[in-house]
Amino acid sequence: MSVDASDDAGHRSQTRTVLVLLFLLMVVDYADRQVMVAAFPYLRLEWGVSDVQLGALVSVVSVMVAAAALPIAVAVDRWGRVRAVAVMAVVWSAATAACGFAGGYLSMLVARLVVGLGQASFGPAGSALLAAKFPADRRATVLGVFQTGAPLGILVGGVGGSLAAAQWGWRAAFWMLALPGLVLAGLFLRVRDYPTVRPARPGARAAVRALTRAPSAIGAMVGGALLLVVLSTLYTWLPTFLQRTYGMAPVRAGVLGSVVVLAGAVGTAGGAVLADWAARRDVRRRLVVPAAAGVASSALLGTAFLAVPAGSAQLLLILAGGATVTAAVGPAAAAVLDVVQPGLRATAISVFVLVQNLFGLAIGPVLAGAIADRWGLTSALGAVAGLGVPAALALYSGSRAYGRDRNQAASLAARGLPGGAAPRSGPTEPAGPLDGDGGDAAGRPITVGQSPSADMRPDEGERVEGPGRGRQGG
Repeated sequence: MSVDASDDAGHRSQTRTVLVLLFLLMVVDYADRQVMVAAFPYLRLEWGVSDVQLGALVSVVSVMVAAAALPIAVAVDRWGRVRAVAVMAVVWSAATAACGFAGGYLSMLVARLVVGLGQASFGPAGSALLAAKFPADRRATVLGVFQTGAPLGILVGGVGGSLAAAQWGWRAAFWMLALPGLVLAGLFLRVRDYPTVRPARPGARAAVRALTRAPSAIGAMVGGALLLVVLSTLYTWLPTFLQRTYGMAPVRAGVLGSVVVLAGAVGTAGGAVLADWAARRDVRRRLVVPAAAGVASSALLGTAFLAVPAGSAQLLLILAGGATVTAAVGPAAAAVLDVVQPGLRATAISVFVLVQNLFGLAIGPVLAGAIADRWGLTSALGAVAGLGVPAALALYSGSRAYGRDRNQAASLAARGLPGGAAPRSGPTEPAGPLDGDGGDAAGRPITVGQSPSADMRPDEGERVEGPGRGRQGG
């Protein structure tokens, strides 16, 4: 075997290892979020709390993730992804264990806030690592695999938490699910980070400027957030719905609810693969695919909760809707990463995470709880399902500019300029055959000099600091 072949095999092995470890950490991340839902019936009896208060224990994690994601991600882009991921895993795992010691609602709320603080920039840091280690034409697929850990983690937290709570009490459920994160944090320190890239204008402002000037990124963020309102509502309240409507015991309701979550995992991976496949002929289809899934989600879930009585048909519709509602997760994140420079990736994806959590995951549980307290849980689930339609409109609108925005990012990177989308004024490069903004609408590339690979090395005009393992300085 030649030296080049050996190096290539070693590189492939390392990239697979990074993906596997990040996937497992994503499973733990969402398991530590979802275990709270398994404790709902026990906390209601022990502390006498309302549906809104229970929903807040889920939403507060997303609120903290949204609030802390951007400042932490700026530090991550400068300090290193590997060490940051390890530290965050330790923090959120310790906070999950602390939930098991909570003596009342307020102390539980504080512990959940710390869980959110620890998880705030895990997604951005992990996505930035994966974007650097895999080529752009596989980006949605790789991020889809990474994000598949979220529904699987919800399944683990729901089923594992329900079984542990039934067997040893709800406090033991938190303690058991806190341990894997600590182990994985230690293993992740062996991962090699990519070189830290310093863009010409670093920080949150440059990332926000690049994203807000890219209509495709705005469409991806808004559409993705609206679908996450539907998803978080479904995952949080479905076990309670099954208990109240079908008279199921908490353990059985948790298991059946987790089957829907498993369908979401299939939808996350399948939607990402389908979007990448469709984008081979026209990159705009990377956002058209999840737009179609948004319409399907509203149709399936709205029919299930508002038009079909309890029974097998209702459960099958919920299962199908649980698969389609997650299809935007990978493609939306990929679209955001495609319109910024490598040195802004963690910061840009943190803006994405902020929007997804604050206007998506955080809203669903509390919104549905408030509607349920007034009109009933079934009506709440059906009403929230309708948000899939405006989500689809936002994603489709973003798809129309996606090819142009992506080409603008490549053009600016080749010229060593900061940001992702084109400036609002000033001279531009020669336009493509369909578009006057630096690239044609379908994303066919427009060459500006010698275009570097933005996925595997830093852009021209950016300062690079030396690489190293996470424990050495990342």
